[in-house]
Parts: sequence; C-alpha cells; structure tokens
Amino acid sequence: MSSAAEGPAPQTQRAIEVEDLHVTFTGRDGGLAKAVDGVNLSIRQGEIIALVGESGCGKTTMARTILGLEKPASGEVRFRDQPLDYGGRALKKYRKHVQLVLQDPTGSLNPRHSVYEAVAEGPRTHGMDDEVGRVTRALSMAGLRPPERFFLRYPHELSGGQRQRVVIAGALALEPEVIIADEPVSSLDASVRGEILALMLKLREELGLTLLVVTHDLGLAWNIADRIVVMYLGRVVEQGPTEEVLSNPQHPYTRALLSVVPEMHGVEQIVLSGEAPDPTKIPSGCRFHPRCQEVRDGGAEAAGVLGACSTISPTILSAHIPVGAAALGHDSACHLVVPPPSA
Repeated sequence: MSSAAEGPAPQTQRAIEVEDLHVTFTGRDGGLAKAVDGVNLSIRQGEIIALVGESGCGKTTMARTILGLEKPASGEVRFRDQPLDYGGRALKKYRKHVQLVLQDPTGSLNPRHSVYEAVAEGPRTHGMDDEVGRVTRALSMAGLRPPERFFLRYPHELSGGQRQRVVIAGALALEPEVIIADEPVSSLDASVRGEILALMLKLREELGLTLLVVTHDLGLAWNIADRIVVMYLGRVVEQGPTEEVLSNPQHPYTRALLSVVPEMHGVEQIVLSGEAPDPTKIPSGCRFHPRCQEVRDGGAEAAGVLGACSTISPTILSAHIPVGAAALGHDSACHLVVPPPSA
C-alpha cells in the first residue's frame, strides 16, 4: 500500500485538545459503562487524524463528546485552547466551527427538504448572511457542479455519493475549522468511496480544514490520515504517524485490525478470541489481554510479561520501544514494548 494522505504539513497550532477525558453511561444491567476512560488527544490545525477501532471501542462516543453532544464525567475538551462551554449559546457558537458528517447520508437528510434547503439550514440557524452564495459555494466545493442544477432536487433523486456530497456541503456552508466525519464512506460503493476520500483531502489542502475521521477501516485510514489513534475498550492503545503505525504496528490489537485489510497481501489474518469488548466489564491489567494472540500463543510468557498483562494496566508510552522500531511520536500501551513497573 502507499499512503495518499498528502498535503500541506500540519501546523503546530492545536485545533482540538482532549485531556484525561472520561465518559460514562449506565448499562442495561445497571453497571457503569466506561465508554471513554482517560483519553488524551491533541489535534493540530490542518491535520487529518483517523480514530480507529472495532465497534464498542469508544471512538464514536469520543467524537460525540468532542462535538459537545455528550458531556464528560471528567476531563476536558478545548478548542483554540479554551475549555468547551456546555451552555446553550456557547455550544451553538462552537458547532459553527466544528461540524459533523455522518456515515449514512440518507438518514442525515430530510427527504422532504430540497438540496438547497438542506444546505441552507445551518447558515439560517446561525443567522449568517448571503444564504444563496453560501449554498452555491458549498455545493461547488463539495463537487456538485453546476450547483444551481441541484438546488431543487430531493435526496431520493440523488445517488449515494451525491447525497454524501450534500451532507458535506451542509457542513461547509458554515465555513468550519474542524470536521468530524463518522464512518463517512462506509455506506458507499467502492468507486464512490475513493471520490469522497479524494474530496476530503482536497478540502484540507484548499481550505486548511482539520479532520477527525472515525472509522473501523485501517485501509481508509492509510489513504487519508496523517496520524492514527487506535482505541480499545475506552482507551488509546497505539498512536502515531500513519505510515509508521501501519508498517510497524506495536500493539497486538493494531496488528489484528491490520491483518484483515484486503490491501495487506501476505499478512496472516489474526482472529481475535473471546467476546467483543464490554465497557461495563473491563478486565484487570491490560484490557485487551483476554483476546490477545501474544497471550494465547505464549509470546507474552516468553517475554516474561504474562503476569503483568493480567494484573497491571499498561501506560501508553514510547520510551521503551526498541531503538529503530518506532518513529518519534509512535506510542503503544503494551507490556511487550513497554515493560511493566516491576520489570
């Protein structure tokens, strides 16, 4: 594979910063679900980050909390170095700058609203001027040209790719600084997926947009992201530059996710054992150890860390990754690369 995530180098100014974020819910059985459990994340202006992991890992809850749709139990989300204010007016102003693109364009669009009405809704809500101009520019930037030809069309008259472009145009009409895209191409055909990903890269290059892409697909992350953040059961288990993480994954969970990417020819598929993660029943030690192939096949035992895997929660850290095995900023929370305190 070769990464397509090319564009201007990310700036050092932080767009979004998350510090020690905890988000909890009450489970069906009354237990406490730790959906996000002590996550730190810094997103630089103009950067594309892929937040990846299987269903239930906490990535969507993380995105919703960054948007202000969920309020954290503790921790902080900061935008332009200012803590997120959950008051009604403050949140409305914030969401003008940080917009959401959902995975299902059909569900995102009101079938009774024309394309023009769908894109104009945001500017009207925020009392912005030049409505027609904003809608026209947004549709054009989203690749629907000439834009006037789409004004009076309805969602059922559009293809899946066109509907997703309308959703993206609705976000662009507010001239946001950050777009959070939750599985933005999962419902689209393969040929259209590439077009939408190319559009997102183009928008980053032309507008300086910051993008947080939430996905289970490491192949998608490879093609669009500057950095990858891998989550498992509410915590970050690996993060770093995309090419480094995917060419040299340090965490067994990342290796398992990568093994099922079709483009990874010759990589032996890793079948995860055990049940899918349950945030109300977090195991002791490394929360991945019940499903870890290194534990199952004896790799952790041979490395002398088997006991730590089941009793000591690893800290995400790069200091003990062997020299030459990881680039600067490539961190992993695994006892195999980060020796436990007793080692």
